Order: sequence, then structure tokens, then C-alpha cells
Amino acid sequence: MQLLPEAMKLALAEAEAAAGRGEVPVGAVITDAAGKVLAAAGNRVRELRDPTAHAEMLAIRAACARLGSERLPGCDLFVTLEPCPMCASAIAQARIRRLYFAADDPKMGGVHHGPRIFGQPTCHHRPEIYDGLGAERAARLLRDFFRARR
Repeated sequence: MQLLPEAMKLALAEAEAAAGRGEVPVGAVITDAAGKVLAAAGNRVRELRDPTAHAEMLAIRAACARLGSERLPGCDLFVTLEPCPMCASAIAQARIRRLYFAADDPKMGGVHHGPRIFGQPTCHHRPEIYDGLGAERAARLLRDFFRARR
């Protein structure tokens, strides 16, 4: 069994809470360079009636507000699903230092799949990327959520 960083455990808890609200179960956590949690969020697209209310976007907004800055250099993002192109672009704009994600998203991903935002020549910042942390648990949450909706 893979040992998960506390921040990824918290992101998975946020994903579970999102599922409990009827949202796609994705959770995100941003930590500072020392590992202190700055922000945690789960998807709230349906609740807020906002297509940009992805967990990553909400966490980035909250961390920026907390730090009083539009950039998050030295900060790390832990998310339960490969970020979509919108979120990957926001990660680059925020200058996130490291991106840790659990499950791949072959349909809507923007990091290893789809447009591969960080590989584009127009991308001015590329975080270090670490994938697969908690992938099985995150994928199971997603499968169970969508199975129950069918």
C-alpha cells in the first residue's frame, strides 16, 4: 500500500465531501513550502452554478486570497484527478511549484492527456509533476460516483 502525504489524504477527503454534495468527487489542497495547508476545496460546480468552480480553481483562489498575492511560488497543489486544461492553465498562471495528482483523466485531462498545457511553447511556467499518488482510491471514488448516477 502506498503511503500518502497528509495533503493528498485531505484532498481525498475533500473529494469524498464533494461526492456527498452531489458534485463530481474531486478535491484539491494547496500547501506552502513548509507543507502547511493554505487552502482545501472540493468541486462546487453544481452548488455554485459556476463551470469554473473546480476544486483546483477554488483552492488557488483561496490560497491567493490568504497570501494576498496573485502568485503562489513555492506552493504545492495536491489534487485527486489530473487537472483539466482550464485548471492546468490556472496552475501555470499561479506559478505553482509542484503538482501532485492521483488519477489520470484520459477524457478531460490537460496535463498528460488532451492539450498537455505544460508542454505548450506558450506556457511560461511548468510545475514539477508527480502523478499516481492515491490513484486507485481517487479512481474508485469517481467510478462509484458515476455508477450511482447511471
